[in-house]
Amino acid sequence: MDVNVQAMIFEFIGGLGIFLLGIKYMGEGLQKSAGDRLRDILDKTTSNPFLGVLAGIVVTILIQSSSGTTVLTVGLVNAGFMTLRQSIGVIMGANIGTTVTAFIIGFDLGAYSLPIIGIGAFLLFFFKNNKLTNIGLTIFGFGSLFYGLELMSSGLKPLREVEMFHDLTVSMSQNPILGVVIGTVFTILVQSSSATIGILQSLMLEGAIELKAALPVLFGDNIGTTITAVLAAIGASVAAKRAALTHVIFNVIGATVVIIFINFYTILMENIQAALELNPAMTVAFSHGIFNVLNTIIQFPFIGLLALLVTKIIPGEDAIVEYKPKHLDPIFIKQSPSVALDQAKAEIVRMGEYAAKGLEETSTFLNTNSTKHEEMAMQLEGALNNLDREITSYLVELSGTNFSEAERLNHSTLINSVRDIERMGDHFENIVELINYKISNKVDITEQGMIDLNEMFDLTIITVKEAIRALDQMDREAALSVVQKENEIDNMERAYRKKHIIRLNEGVCTGAAGIVFADIISNLERIGDHAVNIADEVLGEKH
Repeated sequence: MDVNVQAMIFEFIGGLGIFLLGIKYMGEGLQKSAGDRLRDILDKTTSNPFLGVLAGIVVTILIQSSSGTTVLTVGLVNAGFMTLRQSIGVIMGANIGTTVTAFIIGFDLGAYSLPIIGIGAFLLFFFKNNKLTNIGLTIFGFGSLFYGLELMSSGLKPLREVEMFHDLTVSMSQNPILGVVIGTVFTILVQSSSATIGILQSLMLEGAIELKAALPVLFGDNIGTTITAVLAAIGASVAAKRAALTHVIFNVIGATVVIIFINFYTILMENIQAALELNPAMTVAFSHGIFNVLNTIIQFPFIGLLALLVTKIIPGEDAIVEYKPKHLDPIFIKQSPSVALDQAKAEIVRMGEYAAKGLEETSTFLNTNSTKHEEMAMQLEGALNNLDREITSYLVELSGTNFSEAERLNHSTLINSVRDIERMGDHFENIVELINYKISNKVDITEQGMIDLNEMFDLTIITVKEAIRALDQMDREAALSVVQKENEIDNMERAYRKKHIIRLNEGVCTGAAGIVFADIISNLERIGDHAVNIADEVLGEKH
């Protein structure tokens, strides 16, 4: 290989790697700085599609990935936080938000990239404060992005002299569909539209490609970036598939419309470039930004139609876990505390049903290793955490009202029951993690061990369901049955632990399998304890 060609390839590949690393670190730093606010932004600002677009822009700027925003959105659709219709607005906003990276690149800061990296590294390595290290990560990523771009530009410089590349750019100018295909394929390979657009900006800066040839590639990038969401949706829920398909349809329609009017769009961008005296890299950024804004404006009125279309293409119902409470109406807190207590109780019973369902999904995951059941269990655990916060907040607000003695006792029972149900979720989450450990480390539990685990799971699930029924109907008989079953769970745990030690001593069971087995039955026993706590509340006994 010619030394110059080798240097060119090495500089380009190395530059691309550093560039991608820069985007990743910059996004991670911004995301960590924002903390849990990202999901809150999406949850609280998607009451209508227009606010959804704004939320999509903000979150994508923070995480530097339109695909990342789409994945977050799919999670919220699955969780019942937003409808498919609302999610389409967020996806549109994500497309606009992702153009910010191109605008950042448009400010040619390559000469300052190394000192920027140095400042970021200094903050990362010499400070223990989380806030400062997150800022350091962002700055380090920001500098790496420009340094990678510099290396890519240097590697791509000789391309202007290569006849074959010159012919290709002429072909793309004459046949825009070729440019779209190249942009789509390359973005699918690199898994980052920002990287592909960064390469286009480098080519423009080096004079290796003209705007008319660059624009079709740019539109292809927008189609290629949807592949991440498509891959994430394979084997996922119906809602996930629909959101991913929406992303594809939205970007394909946008690219098709602009390709039809490519000559007009090229003239428009050339005029904007001349009027604002834009450098070549910033011209690409403006072309990308204007395209995505226009695409959103054109398709925004048809959000309902898009939702209907993807629902027809991907039919079926999805098992949705609704994170939001259904019964907690704040109006009753002041007007009728007794009704408010009934509302809180109805929500706690619903929460308890989620706990039982989560335990069933965990049991199925243990027996099938199917990620579908793992995801459902984790969704239910997330719902339990959210309902715990909402119900507890409602009950705390309610505690300021004048209760009768009976209402005060009822209030205390509900507060304690919420805590117990939430802890059940923590324990089945622990079991899910143990099962994942078992799968990833190829740990085999003996046939007898699996029989014992399934027996204990079945008894624990029945006990939890009976505890929730006892609370719902304030049924003393059911509560007494829970106490009896919890004693059986305790005895089962002791007996199975002894059998397990015998298997270990006989060499039938491995040490790793033994740890997983022992920890699972321990978590099930703790779930039984929380079920009996609820039963004791119904019986009026303190524990």
